[in-house]
Amino acid sequence: MKRSMRAAAGWAAAVLLGGAALAGCSSDGSPSPAASSALEGAKSAVASAASSVTAAAGSAAASLGASAQAAASSALAGVKGGLDAKDDVELGTVTTGSDGKLSVPLTVTNHGSQSGKYTIQVNFDDGSGNLLDAVVVNVPEVAAGASAQATAESNRSLEGDVTPVVANALRY
Repeated sequence: MKRSMRAAAGWAAAVLLGGAALAGCSSDGSPSPAASSALEGAKSAVASAASSVTAAAGSAAASLGASAQAAASSALAGVKGGLDAKDDVELGTVTTGSDGKLSVPLTVTNHGSQSGKYTIQVNFDDGSGNLLDAVVVNVPEVAAGASAQATAESNRSLEGDVTPVVANALRY
């Protein structure tokens, strides 16, 4: 989606600037006042289009992040009687699959006195802390004092500086 919007903005810029340049050349090689005006208008239009593309891309990413967040919150709301267990979860090193999805290994250590299941929400945030994606991982029974491994994988391809964060973790 980002590529097609960037390509469209690039083509629009080329057409506007090329048309302005061709429309107003005088015989002495200097641009006519009409061409200069058209060129300034084209620059303004390109800047506006680029701003719109950037805003649309940001809005689309925010919308996808909000949708993933809502799904994750819904999954966590289904857990009854869960105890906060964020301190029981450690994140490993992020890897990128051939499909562009990010994976992060989780180590869950049950610090409680009884065995328990875990439901963990992992957010994938951009460099500015904005939510890009959210996933929920369910870990089956982990004995008291024992550890278990799981993996959180983003729902979609993510690019750039992305940081996974344990947003919520419940033991029940």
